[in-house]
Formats: sequence, structure tokens, C-alpha cells
Amino acid sequence: MLSAVARVLVIADIQMPPDRTDDGLRAALAIRAARPATGVLVLSQFLEDRYAFDLVAGGAQGVGYLLKEKVGDMGMFADAVRRIAGGGSVLDPDVVARLVGRKRKASPLGDLTPRERQVLALIAQGLSNAGIAHDLVVTVAAIERHVTGIFDKLGLHQSPEAHRRVLAVLTYLRT
Repeated sequence: MLSAVARVLVIADIQMPPDRTDDGLRAALAIRAARPATGVLVLSQFLEDRYAFDLVAGGAQGVGYLLKEKVGDMGMFADAVRRIAGGGSVLDPDVVARLVGRKRKASPLGDLTPRERQVLALIAQGLSNAGIAHDLVVTVAAIERHVTGIFDKLGLHQSPEAHRRVLAVLTYLRT
């Protein structure tokens, strides 16, 4: 039984007219953009990461993504409808397993030590090696070793065409 504060709920299939591609997902996203309080349950026969990501990108409250093969379980389907109508979210367990099991893109900063990350953050704030050394209460030579390590680990080699310090900061900001 739905609560007295039940939300409006739209159930859409990923593949709907007119194109029978991802029209249902696009309609669900448009509905959520226009009326964020509307619950949306998207059904799909496809296990597509992109569909799930697109659906929850604006927030997971009041959204659901289920594979059609699971909709035959009326108890599970009714529970999903109740949860979404109540502002919760439902993602098909197979979709969750796939998203969790995805290989993550390695961060360019992944090889940096915590101290090198700290030094890079201070470089991004515009501090010189002397300023960083002062802040961290270490020698300038120690900071220079950290900066050299950062450049090496980020693959930033000395060249007259590029400023490694700026490239390191750009890498930091993108990550």
C-alpha cells in the first residue's frame, strides 16, 4: 500500500516509439528534468551501463532501472514501485553487479605518494617550492625531490615546448 504522500510514478520502456532506440530513457530524463518530484521506473531488456548512469546522474531519489526479465516477479515489481513512489531508488541487482565490477580508469595521480599529492595540491594553489617548503616545514631540496618525483610519475619530461609545472597542475585539476 502506498503512503498518503505517494508521488506520481511513470513507468517507461527504454525502447519506445518513435525511434525504438532509447526514446523511453530520454522521455524519463525529460520528465525528471521538468518535474523532479515525479518517480521514474525504466524497464529494459538490455543490461547497459550507460542507461543506468544516465538515469541516476541527476540523483537517485525516485528512480529505478529494472531488467524486463525480473518484472514477472510481481512481489519484486510491486516493491520497486512502492520504493520509487516513496522517493527511494531501485537498480536491478544485475545492473549493480555490472557497475560495481567495471574496471575503473586508472587515475594519473594513482602512483603519487600522499606527500607528492600534498605538494601537487600546493603547486596548484600557486606556491613556489620555497613557499611549499615553508608550509610543510621541510627543506626546499626535499620539495624539489617531490616535484621531480611528480613529474616522473606523471610522465612529464623536460622540454622547451612545455611547462611541466603547469601540465602537472592541469592533470591534478582534471582528476
